[in-house]
Amino acid sequence: MKLLQFLQYAYLFFVVLFLYDAISNWNIDRNRSYMSLFFAALAIFMFFFRKKFRKRFEDRGKL
Repeated sequence: MKLLQFLQYAYLFFVVLFLYDAISNWNIDRNRSYMSLFFAALAIFMFFFRKKFRKRFEDRGKL
C-alpha cells in the first residue's frame, strides 16, 4: 500500500519535469512544449485519480 502512495506523489514530480521542459523549449519548439503541457495535465489528472482510488480502496477495508 505504501508503494501506491509513493507512486501517487511521483506524478507530481513528473508534472514539475514536464512543466520545466515546456518552459525551457517554448521559444525553440512550440509543438514539443504543447506536448509537454499535455503530459503535465495528464499527470495532474492521474495524481487526483490515483488519490481518489486509493482513498476508496482504504475506505472499503474499514467497513
